[in-house]
Amino acid sequence: MADTSNPPTMVFAVVITYQPNLEALGTVLERLVGQVDTVLIIDNGSDNAQAVAQLVEQHAFARFSGVPQNRGLGWAHNEGLRTALAHSADAVLLLDQDSLPRPGMVAALVHALDEQRRAGVRVAAVGARYLGTDRGHPSYFVRFDRLRFRRCFCRADQPGSTVPADMLISSGALFSRDALEALGLMDEALFIDHLDTEWFLRAGAAGWRSFGVCDAVMDHGLGERTVRVWLGRWRYLPVHQPFRYYYVYRNSMLLWRRSYPSRRWKHADMLRLAKMFVVFSLFTGQRLGNLGMMVRGIRDGLKGRTGPLEAHLPR
Repeated sequence: MADTSNPPTMVFAVVITYQPNLEALGTVLERLVGQVDTVLIIDNGSDNAQAVAQLVEQHAFARFSGVPQNRGLGWAHNEGLRTALAHSADAVLLLDQDSLPRPGMVAALVHALDEQRRAGVRVAAVGARYLGTDRGHPSYFVRFDRLRFRRCFCRADQPGSTVPADMLISSGALFSRDALEALGLMDEALFIDHLDTEWFLRAGAAGWRSFGVCDAVMDHGLGERTVRVWLGRWRYLPVHQPFRYYYVYRNSMLLWRRSYPSRRWKHADMLRLAKMFVVFSLFTGQRLGNLGMMVRGIRDGLKGRTGPLEAHLPR
């Protein structure tokens, strides 16, 4: 952890698992040794949950909690966040089961969080940058422009820098206790996608700021695979199973109807989804399945439906 004049920051990590690869999960735990005080593994109804629990038992700083069925990523995040806050965590790191922190990642995040606090900034969260595990392409941090999401990359000639960000992906983000207590936790009704988007939109509307931390690095996969497509410029797009596009489109529709998301985000998100609709219904993978799920998501979002997709399928 970073040296400060204050007591050391107590950091809990929350890792959500669902049908995880045990070898990969074991690597995540090994990477976190010495970086955080406690790891909470929250399992969301995996078939191999018993094996996950046995793996966790091998690490003294890790704790396992699981439920027999998938209750959604939002529930799992909140279960971990509530537990961490109840055990006096000063900050909570969220990680996906396939996100691999590099050495010093958490220390860099803690240092950035403490530095912004000392400057009098109300910090919602600070986030790591990542390298995509399938192609090695670098990530960027996001600011909202009028009709696009502006990509803000870290510069090699500016080590130790932070980048103001309007939102962060949840995996690799270190959330401050103050912000979680002031703003509340994740919106469980969204179930999977846009959970981080919604929280950071809420934080930004309330005057809390977030930052990307260039010295904090992890390896991370965004989907089953990524494709490189030309949409005005070359872009890497994560490719998911069709059901995930249901949540992407439905939850965007739900957020567009709320008052606190900024107009800049709404306009940029509308354009992004229009481009995704063309790409995933015409050019990649399971085109008809993608199209059906996107259309269903738009329809259910306009109807205000929340929760899991299964609750809205015909019986």
